[in-house]
Amino acid sequence: MGMFDYFRSSYDLGSQFTNVECQTKDIEEYGIGGSLSHLWLDPSGYLWCGDYAGTSTLEIYEKDDPRYDPVRHFLNYEWIRTGAKGKWHVHPITRYCVIYPAQWDGKWEDWPRCRLHFRSGKLIDFMEITRND
Repeated sequence: MGMFDYFRSSYDLGSQFTNVECQTKDIEEYGIGGSLSHLWLDPSGYLWCGDYAGTSTLEIYEKDDPRYDPVRHFLNYEWIRTGAKGKWHVHPITRYCVIYPAQWDGKWEDWPRCRLHFRSGKLIDFMEITRND
């Protein structure tokens, strides 16, 4: 299945994609399928990306720590919030990508998809596509 990025649009892309939680695997430049980033397309067509760097730190439990669990092996850690807030910035991509609703009750073949065209982070064009396109 692979990883994906979360995508939400306030730009009118049609009822299947506007103000609906969507996903994409096409935003990442290196073809890894997504990194669970949060993306937002604003009403004027600019793509924004959430940056959460510095909002938490990793605390690793050593064997002498009472929170250490020998059964968990290498999973003896916890993410600790720092109190810092994330920031949003325009994501200056130039590419085509496809989004799709995160939830769909119909057949796999009918799952709605929308192809978006961005230039320097600005939506240039979009088109709803089908599985057969």
